[in-house]
Amino acid sequence: MKRFLMLVLGLSLVIGIVAGCSQKQSTSSNGKEAGPETIKFYTHGTEDGYAWKRTISAFEEKYPDIKVDVVQLSEKQDSQEALKKIDLAAASGEEMDVIMFTNAANYAQRVNLGMLEPIDSYIEKDGFKMEDEYKVDTSINGKYYGVPGKFVSWYVLLNKDRLDAAGLEVPKSWTWDEFMEYAKKLSSKGHYATYFHGPWDGAWINYMSLRLQSQEKDAGFLKTDGTSNMDNPLYKESLAMRLKMEKEDKTAVPYSSMISQKMNYRDQFFTQAVDMIITGTYMTAELGGSERFPAEFNVAVAPFPQNKIDEKGSYSVGEGDILGISANSKHKDAAYKFIRWYSTEGQEAQGLNIPSWTKVSDEQIVELINKTLGEAKNPEKVDKDSLIHSIQTIITAKAGKPVSYQSEIDQALSAEFEKLILDRQNLDETVANSKKIVQDILDKNKK
Repeated sequence: MKRFLMLVLGLSLVIGIVAGCSQKQSTSSNGKEAGPETIKFYTHGTEDGYAWKRTISAFEEKYPDIKVDVVQLSEKQDSQEALKKIDLAAASGEEMDVIMFTNAANYAQRVNLGMLEPIDSYIEKDGFKMEDEYKVDTSINGKYYGVPGKFVSWYVLLNKDRLDAAGLEVPKSWTWDEFMEYAKKLSSKGHYATYFHGPWDGAWINYMSLRLQSQEKDAGFLKTDGTSNMDNPLYKESLAMRLKMEKEDKTAVPYSSMISQKMNYRDQFFTQAVDMIITGTYMTAELGGSERFPAEFNVAVAPFPQNKIDEKGSYSVGEGDILGISANSKHKDAAYKFIRWYSTEGQEAQGLNIPSWTKVSDEQIVELINKTLGEAKNPEKVDKDSLIHSIQTIITAKAGKPVSYQSEIDQALSAEFEKLILDRQNLDETVANSKKIVQDILDKNKK
């Protein structure tokens, strides 16, 4: 089915380009476009998570000749649900101007399919260097097709009421072994301490490589030099940790329950089904309660666990939303104005997330956190000091650049993980198969 969809996508892009050439913008009698130019912006983001009304209003105030039609693709802010709808929209030739992706792998794959317009000429005209402007590298084969919005690293959300009841302190730094011990102390018969939202079908692959990610460099399936990282012992240790917590310790929600019940991490944490979740800093805006999940307990935050305590801080892979321009857009100039604004001063106007824009200082980040919590329904429910500490101690781990075939790697390794966690193969077989799969994909894509 996936191969069929990719084929349909490829064909639809060609059809869309031809169709785009034959369509003309509505014009007035003097030959200029009549009225403000409207661009369609496809996103997984909800109002709770992204404050679109405030953000778009700020943009349209600065650019009154451009209107932004936000097409929200998931009521649950589910990035995979949104991605499927984006693919279907592309396959059916639906008009899109700006597309938001939540990670580099999904972005790189759509670049490879020809879905996005190169923006190098716009960058050159604006006179800046991407590496100086943003914390996240969005280059694919030496070209740029998108700009990063928010900056996402990882931390651990904690139900502080449950920690207090168990006599546990909020960690200021901790190891994965200590994380596992906390899970044991918080679990009881019929109650799991934690929930891992993935991997499944190539998505949320972070959850199968947790120990691999918390190191200074080569924090991914590929090394920074582009070669396979499957020989790294931290990959096997990551899988072993997941196995132990689910099968032996029984402290993590079973993977089979996650996929059969289509669970979501927000529901699991905010309904207090579990006591701690590893998640991204994009959750900061929701910690003090939202329309969907009112704040009914006290929340604290701990840094991303480490393999060994490093006094410098907690290593975590840096990711983020990436906004690109649809290759079939008839409003590319307007679309570029929007993504460039959104990725810079627009992040400040939105006021909810840590920006990838390097011009935002550490002091401004603290101010942003204070502002975000101040707008929550119940800011007093959040241990602000632990939140600020966890964000300030993050050190961005070095991982390889996104490659166009990253999704193929992620899907293949996700399938191997599923065989492991569902008892269809053992740990050694899984690691051996993973090594072979990744190397085969690398060899196939050598130029």
